[in-house]
Amino acid sequence: MTAPDTPRRSGLRGFGRTGPSPWTDLDRPPLDEAALRRDLLLPGGLWTSLDVVPETGSTNSDLAARARAGAPQGAVLVAEEQLAGRGRLERQWTAPARSGLFLSVLLRPEEVPVERYGWLPILVGVAAASTLSRVAGVEVGLKWPNDLQAEIDGRERKLGGILTELGGGAVVAGLGLNVSLREAELPVPTAASLALAGAAVTDRSVLLRALLREFAELYRDWTAAAGDPHASELLRAYADRCTTLGRQVRVHLPGDRELTGEAVAIDGDGRLVVRTPDGARQAVGAGDVVHVRPEPR
Repeated sequence: MTAPDTPRRSGLRGFGRTGPSPWTDLDRPPLDEAALRRDLLLPGGLWTSLDVVPETGSTNSDLAARARAGAPQGAVLVAEEQLAGRGRLERQWTAPARSGLFLSVLLRPEEVPVERYGWLPILVGVAAASTLSRVAGVEVGLKWPNDLQAEIDGRERKLGGILTELGGGAVVAGLGLNVSLREAELPVPTAASLALAGAAVTDRSVLLRALLREFAELYRDWTAAAGDPHASELLRAYADRCTTLGRQVRVHLPGDRELTGEAVAIDGDGRLVVRTPDGARQAVGAGDVVHVRPEPR
């Protein structure tokens, strides 16, 4: 018998059991791993495994370790919370548990020359922007090279970002997307979430299924074209959604250099082509881009 002074435990988290319950915030239910596997791991499909973990440091780091151990193409790793998520230029990415989609996918595009692997973050961006615009009803643009943006109250704000890493003959592509973050939870004022953008759908399961299906279709076309951005129409699809093109920009380049001018094109290597005030064109492969607002008249 239980001693009178011993608290009874029901065996359910939140009812006498220690540890946080995934249902603490009813607006942020946990993902159903079994249902996602049933719907996405199909014979002959791209996705070969799917794991949802309560938390991790970085899904990219975890999946890169699996890649080095020989994991096959098509592995998907989703975290309900990332404690050490990374963005471009070694920036940190943090968000409350179950407030977004934090995932990485493992790819081995053997049909594609390595020099074209740089198109993969752009491919992820196009798939994400297309999915969110179609499913969530939010017009999502792509700031070069791979930031997801939405306009809220006349201001461009960041919904998410993409980071790809190459190693062991594989590419690990990571995506972080703010879904239900509230204004008070945003890490910086320039950030946003689908909820703040007025999304019609913020169910993460629905969004994740649609995103992975969209990416698989675009990836199939891209690899079938040996990664050619013209033949696969990836370049056109990206240019159509790129919010940087046609804008005055300031590009912070490696080595504390800076380039200013008009963003006029994306070239065949995925680089941003900037026309400087003297009329010269310079292709930029890496850098931090700032959209410069036009001077008031």
